[in-house]
Amino acid sequence: MCYFEQTRWNCGYWKWGTFRQQCEKEYRTGETCGLKLVYSWQPAQGPCKICEQKCKKERRIDKMLNDIQRWQREGNRRATIEKTMRDVNDIQLQINELLASHVERERTL
Repeated sequence: MCYFEQTRWNCGYWKWGTFRQQCEKEYRTGETCGLKLVYSWQPAQGPCKICEQKCKKERRIDKMLNDIQRWQREGNRRATIEKTMRDVNDIQLQINELLASHVERERTL
């Protein structure tokens, strides 16, 4: 039951900060008991790292889809379109993994 700072974002994501106060159960100086409690929390400005990564991947998907539409109008780029569609699906899977880790972190508090 040692106390730590905590940073929270508007989206619900959070992370542990610096050590603030030692509990009574741990008698060794500089050691913690392993159980973390919130001493205080600070709101963070801007998006969390996972939301930022998600936005980057969504912008990349938008660009790829626009390229695919352009290539379909131009014609004669079937292999390129198929490869880009596979890439879009792979990036979408990465986004789903990011969202799952984000939701898991929100639930753990």
